[in-house]
Amino acid sequence: MSEPPEDAVLGAAVRALAEPRRRAILRLVAGTELAAGEIAAAFDVTRPAVSQHLTVLRSAGLVTERREGTRRLYRADPGGLAPLREFLEELWDSSLDRARQLVEAERGLSDDDATAAG
Repeated sequence: MSEPPEDAVLGAAVRALAEPRRRAILRLVAGTELAAGEIAAAFDVTRPAVSQHLTVLRSAGLVTERREGTRRLYRADPGGLAPLREFLEELWDSSLDRARQLVEAERGLSDDDATAAG
């Protein structure tokens, strides 16, 4: 059984970000567009290794690639983080709701009392 499309996109982003060097690359291109060689120069690994990391980030929708002559320029794609952001916000919201319920239960408030007080 395959994942729903939104879960596959989220999974690709999480897998891509699980590697520390990919997170560092994403930070590097978050505010600017850089050539692959410029990105590689920032790391103590081979250029082909950086190219593989960029391929994973691009496949996950986290960076965009633009060609300018023979150069490939990369920039972070904020839209690629949207599924991850939505997932984390859902977790955060449900955690806040649960915390609110626990506090209200501790104080002896019912849902109706909390709604009227809110």
